[in-house]
Amino acid sequence: MASSAQDLGPVLDKDGVRLTVDDAIATVTLTNPAKRNAQSPALWRALTEAGRLLPGSVRVVVLRGEGKSFSAGLDRQMLSPEGIEGEPSFLDLARGDDAELDATIAVYQEAFTWWRRSDIVSIAAVQGHAIGAGFQLALACDLRVVADDVQFAMRETGLGLVPDLTGTHPLVGLVGYARALEICATGRFVTAEESVHTGLANVAVPAADLDAAVQDLAAALLAAPRDAVIETKTLLRGAQDRTYEEQRVAERAAQARRLRDLAGLGE
Repeated sequence: MASSAQDLGPVLDKDGVRLTVDDAIATVTLTNPAKRNAQSPALWRALTEAGRLLPGSVRVVVLRGEGKSFSAGLDRQMLSPEGIEGEPSFLDLARGDDAELDATIAVYQEAFTWWRRSDIVSIAAVQGHAIGAGFQLALACDLRVVADDVQFAMRETGLGLVPDLTGTHPLVGLVGYARALEICATGRFVTAEESVHTGLANVAVPAADLDAAVQDLAAALLAAPRDAVIETKTLLRGAQDRTYEEQRVAERAAQARRLRDLAGLGE
């Protein structure tokens, strides 16, 4: 996003994914606007590689898509009998045994899992269509800033499939089971207004202000001490799986670590 990041040159630029790093902020950009940033196994492998290439100095990762759409979802060629050249088609996957199919989907999912690492905060900057795999990629991030023209939709069910790229867990956590079921089963669009109202997005802004809003949020995140942010993120991420009493214990343990570190008594 920042010009200096571009001046440094990309750390990665392949298969529709570009990674640039500017000190504590990394930007991952989907770079195939002609196809509305449609997703394929090659793109997923590039996203996974981007996560592995993040320098230790990075604290905030911004995910964005070039063009009018963030990502219109799966490259529909994957659904055709011939599939994408060099990649297994859905028909090929269906012909494999359960272990092979499970392993293949698990590899695809890796592109969507690293965004929630405790040592970074990830922000999806979402404009236009974010459909299916595009919706799930936005859900993979910790935070979402959306343009006022955003249209989220989970269309897998209408294709006879299920959302399998890690999107179901965060969706239920953000909007609740009933609304998540309705969104997925109907495949309807979720607008910017609804996404903010339900907690799916943190804030909605005019499309022209999207980059600036993300930059402001990233700067605010960087203003806090890194270790405190890491401890807080870890504490909050685990809260839904703990009882109230277990969360109290976790809070005390986390605060003890922070106090010792501040006093220079940490390990």
